[in-house]
Amino acid sequence: MADVMNGVALDDSWYKVLASEFDANYMQKLAAFLEDETKSGKRIFPPRGNFFHALNLTPLEEVKVVIIGQDPYHDDGQAHGLSFSVQPGVDVPRSLKNIYKELEDDLGVTHPGHGFLEGWAKQGVLMLNAVLSVEAHKAGSHQKKGWEQFTDRIIDELNRHHDGLVFILWGSHAQKKGAGIDRDRHLVLEGPHPSPLSAYRGFFGSKPFSTANEYLESQGKAPINWQLAPVAAPDDQLGLI
Repeated sequence: MADVMNGVALDDSWYKVLASEFDANYMQKLAAFLEDETKSGKRIFPPRGNFFHALNLTPLEEVKVVIIGQDPYHDDGQAHGLSFSVQPGVDVPRSLKNIYKELEDDLGVTHPGHGFLEGWAKQGVLMLNAVLSVEAHKAGSHQKKGWEQFTDRIIDELNRHHDGLVFILWGSHAQKKGAGIDRDRHLVLEGPHPSPLSAYRGFFGSKPFSTANEYLESQGKAPINWQLAPVAAPDDQLGLI
């Protein structure tokens, strides 16, 4: 692990290709902004040590699937650095409930009773938000501070230097962010966002999970086991689900 942002660690495989970003002007400004926000007493989610949790759980050479989200959850105890995922013991968000519903219809995968998606990340599913931090209870508050440029660089690295990946782009925001992906070298699955506002416009029935696995197998890669194991909630969060 490399210390890249005032005590924030980044997996070495990612640091090798992203090191120059941390010297860039935009990243220096972002780091200063985050320091100022913290010193002023504002609460930032996810916890500082989890800004790069998605990258640290899914080393560069192990990425098979990329699921692009927008911002971290901004309520207490939710965000831990993976798009769509919440910490054990926290209510499953509505979008993730719809993801689970599609998983069951698609592959017979059952609801695990939690919204903690690290089991996917450890199999090669990079669950990357476009923006990697947020002020507590202020949705979108860290947009246009520099994170978008950093995560664009991550997507560009995956797109240009790797082959046979699956990019899952739900909703217009993710689709715009992934517009430059080479569709001759990768499988790009686009569809409506799984939120309650749009899931019935084509998300349900889209079968992204079986499609992703079929493609991975065609590339000689092991498919993802989308069935998550149960996890125990922390003692102070028991009963929230």
